[in-house]
Amino acid sequence: MALIRWQPFQEIETLRRQMDQVFEELAGNNQQPETFWKPAVELKDTEDSLILRAEIPGVEGKDLDVQVTREAVAIRGEYRREQQAQERGLFRSEFRYGKFQRVVGLPVAIQNDQVQAEFKNGILTLTLPKVTEARRKVVKVNIADASTAAPEIANEPDTNSHVDKAEPAAV
Repeated sequence: MALIRWQPFQEIETLRRQMDQVFEELAGNNQQPETFWKPAVELKDTEDSLILRAEIPGVEGKDLDVQVTREAVAIRGEYRREQQAQERGLFRSEFRYGKFQRVVGLPVAIQNDQVQAEFKNGILTLTLPKVTEARRKVVKVNIADASTAAPEIANEPDTNSHVDKAEPAAV
């Protein structure tokens, strides 16, 4: 029978690598060239419109495809990897490359034919005007005072009630 020497540090290192791989997969950081990811967005509701801002650094405006419907906004594009010559050593990159896509549902209907777009410093800003029915309308509500109510209405017996009032049972 052969004796095998136990190496606890090697087993701990193997366990650490496996846990790192699990967390990387959960976080979506497995960097494959065709992996889809979603740019961060911010949606602000104003009186007349919605303001959608998307963080897309490193991409030119001509490489973006933005489509707007009355209910949603779709932003698509691709980060292209620059060709770099590796002369010596290992090459490491934590940048995200590949295609990206984000579809944002809107809380109210918008006029998609009047959308304005601006792309500056890696931030795409879309001004989405609301349809007139979706704009906030302030309406004054008149509240009747209880003392102005007619006394005969307040003193009428409730004839629509079908609940029988039973006497409590004796124990």
